[in-house]
Amino acid sequence: MAKLVYGLNQSLDGYVDHQQFNPEPVLFHHFVEQVRNLTGSVYGRRMYEVMRYWDEEDADWTADERDFAQAWRRQPKWVVSRSLEAVGPNATLITGDVEAEVRRLKSQLPGEVEVAGPELAGSLANLGLIDEYRIYLHPIVLGHGKRFFTGPRPPLRLVSHDLVSDDVIRLVYVPA
Repeated sequence: MAKLVYGLNQSLDGYVDHQQFNPEPVLFHHFVEQVRNLTGSVYGRRMYEVMRYWDEEDADWTADERDFAQAWRRQPKWVVSRSLEAVGPNATLITGDVEAEVRRLKSQLPGEVEVAGPELAGSLANLGLIDEYRIYLHPIVLGHGKRFFTGPRPPLRLVSHDLVSDDVIRLVYVPA
């Protein structure tokens, strides 16, 4: 049975604006390894559209960026959307019963499946489907953007924490 994991970079004031974080090489390498080890990812529409950046090669990419793109393209993706009519390579569009489809994925897949997108994660958390939360806490204040928790924070229990790079701490929580 797959473990559903929701994790994002977050500012000290709780925002996860994906475009505002430029992870330094150590943190970016951490994310490359993490993506390599995922069984797949479930995306909300907006986050999927941001991540489609990795579908096209860029001659200016570093070795780690090329590695990330390769790992991201390889993994299966499921995209939850009411407005998209099609998705890119190695992706499946979910337009119907999201709860039933995510429960099916959890029951049939091994390993970790990432949840990407705060609104989708909030909906899945309300259904009791998120197994683990990973907050990559950056020492910055954004003052705007999307929040990690889009509604009331579910009861959580801290299970681990570690320094992932010089100034980013990963906090790992499970539902309490």
